[in-house]
Amino acid sequence: MNENMLEKLDYYKLIEHLKTYATSQLGKNLLDKITPSPYVKVVSKRLQETQEAKALLSAVGGVPINGVGNIDFIVEQVEKGIVLECEGLLQVGEFLRGCRKIKEFMAAKADYIPTLSEYSLSITALKNIEEEINQAISKGRVDSGASKELKRVRRHIDIEQEKIEEKLEKFMRVNKTYLQDSFFSKRGERYAVPIKASYKNQVDGTIVDESSKGATVFIEPRVIQKHTAALAVFKMEEATEEYRILAEITDCIYNCLHEIKINIEVIGTYDLIFAKGKYAVAIDGIRPKINNYGYTNIIAGKHPLLAGDVVPLNFTIGNDYRSLIITGPNAGGKTIVLKSVGLLTLATQLGLFLPAKIGTEVSIYEKIFVDIGDNQSLENALSTFSSHVQNLSSIIKQTNKSTLLLFDEIGSGTEPNEGAGLAIAILEEVYKKGAITIASTHYGEIKNFSLLHPDFENAAMKFNAETLEPLYQLVIGRSGDSNALFISKKMGIPQHILARAENYIATKQYNFDTIEQSKVRKDEIEHEVVTVQYFKGDKVLLTESNKEALVYEPQNDERNLAVLVDGQIQEVYEKRVKLLLPAAELYPADYDLDSLFIDFKTRKFEKDIARGSKKALKQVDKQIRQK
Repeated sequence: MNENMLEKLDYYKLIEHLKTYATSQLGKNLLDKITPSPYVKVVSKRLQETQEAKALLSAVGGVPINGVGNIDFIVEQVEKGIVLECEGLLQVGEFLRGCRKIKEFMAAKADYIPTLSEYSLSITALKNIEEEINQAISKGRVDSGASKELKRVRRHIDIEQEKIEEKLEKFMRVNKTYLQDSFFSKRGERYAVPIKASYKNQVDGTIVDESSKGATVFIEPRVIQKHTAALAVFKMEEATEEYRILAEITDCIYNCLHEIKINIEVIGTYDLIFAKGKYAVAIDGIRPKINNYGYTNIIAGKHPLLAGDVVPLNFTIGNDYRSLIITGPNAGGKTIVLKSVGLLTLATQLGLFLPAKIGTEVSIYEKIFVDIGDNQSLENALSTFSSHVQNLSSIIKQTNKSTLLLFDEIGSGTEPNEGAGLAIAILEEVYKKGAITIASTHYGEIKNFSLLHPDFENAAMKFNAETLEPLYQLVIGRSGDSNALFISKKMGIPQHILARAENYIATKQYNFDTIEQSKVRKDEIEHEVVTVQYFKGDKVLLTESNKEALVYEPQNDERNLAVLVDGQIQEVYEKRVKLLLPAAELYPADYDLDSLFIDFKTRKFEKDIARGSKKALKQVDKQIRQK
């Protein structure tokens, strides 16, 4: 199944909707991996599983699958040789407990759900590992009863801690004068009492910390130091024994990884199946009949993703005809029909029950192709029509007798006669290849071809003539039209125009009469042409660059004028220039217009020469000598 088809038919949206019915990540992951099957046996088994799941859910209200989480990550840790912590072991224990419960549940109901119960035969109930985990871990830590050695070590830890606390309390009573507070605390792994900094040398012990302001020092009294040292040794022994116990249980899990992985797969499969069962209950779905020879008969079916009050679809194909041409007005529901048939077919091949009536039958296919919507690609600069033709070309090459084709507005996007002819030729070609085809169109030629072909049939979308609203009902056996003239009449187009349009449609004989007022004499045209005469100093706009400029020389014989723009003189054709302000309005009558085209430095130098500036004369003399 190709990605374009799945995307166009909202397949991935359906999968995301199904995920809301799964209770674990295992089931959701499998829903991402499942694909519509083209095989009758596979689809039949999937539908049987869904039927049993729906019946079981309706009878008992649920199955003991809740809380069975995904332990894939934990399994990966075990495979890498990582010893599991208490939390990881508890998750494994909970998973194994869930597997055992489901196995027992399915075995008790094997007579009612024979297909589903078969999966439970692959589940291994690892009760020994489950019990070891439960006995070894309690309240999130390794239980003291997990081993005699751990019990002994923890008893010594308790004794040493009691001795430390007893001696600390006695120490604090004796040294009450020196205390900053009347309690002891742990600084890291060492017990300490808060002593006023001024008395720190009066207390026998080791300073282990001090307050931020230095007013308090925390001292470990010498009387508890041997007990602290002993406690540290026992703590190390405790950690070693805990690690040994965790490693021993992890090793048991490692030795049963094959069975655990199968359990994971079976639990995920159950979650997927019951997700489909819950969906079937939610939509009050029915189990469709299936075949692989192209016959589909949908009775009061609905698009699986459309909620609310949806007009049901009655649709049939593959018996008396193998190609259906749907016609009708824009926004009349033709595309919804195509998408509904396509998604209902995919849903069937997934093993889903359908929102339809009993008696519905759906053909399954090896291939499903669609040409729906605008496939224009900006990357390869294809036009809409070109991209559709490219898609159709690919579809034709891959089509075989087990193919469903869904074409929306086939042949559109180009000249109608050519588009219709091309569409008919394509429809004929895929028909000869044995495909089942459903196509929508506005072209009368395609409707006429379908009417005459013995294995084609027309269908129309119903339209409310009074309200101009589509009814979204498909009527097979009749052709519809776009209702353009009817809608135009409702919108106020005069009757004589509509009558003329009907005549043109029927006869193709057009009126070519002309009116006298449409003929304009040549001298009138020449009289209307006005040429702007430009003069030096005029302010103009260069229309191509949108820059302002000054006219340096008016138009020549070739109708080009010279302008000053960005400090440069350049020629521009007069039609690429627009007059902003004439020079007569910008400058006095005696203004030296030449000065507009000479920069300030040059004008100053000329004035200095005129008034006899010695500096300017020396500069001229220097330039003459250099030359």
